[in-house]
Amino acid sequence: MSKEVMEETTAGENLLCPIRYAIDIVGGKWKLPIICMLAGGLPTRYSSIKRKLTGVTNMMLAQSLKELEAAGLVHREQYNEIPPRVEYTLTEKGKSMIPPLVKLAEWGAAHIREDKTCAAFCERCQSMK
Repeated sequence: MSKEVMEETTAGENLLCPIRYAIDIVGGKWKLPIICMLAGGLPTRYSSIKRKLTGVTNMMLAQSLKELEAAGLVHREQYNEIPPRVEYTLTEKGKSMIPPLVKLAEWGAAHIREDKTCAAFCERCQSMK
């Protein structure tokens, strides 16, 4: 194996652990959409998140929010009011994920036309083709 190939292999292996860590935190069907929804910076109520995430169950939304909160990406603010009010925002750690997600979205936008199965994801994909 050449020195160049060995260096590339080592660089790839060095990326593997941090990538697995990041995917463990944001992996799953609902976590990235939640992060993107909260990226606007405004406090967002649970019911608003639920309405915007078509198809998510209460249990999955609650679990995803708890996991994001435990990872330090989401802040949960509970107000002692009647009826109870809970709002979610991104923490600084959560906000630091936005630039890499933008890059990932740019990559997806650049390659989406190559994937014929994209239409299954959303109507916007169909209008891009």
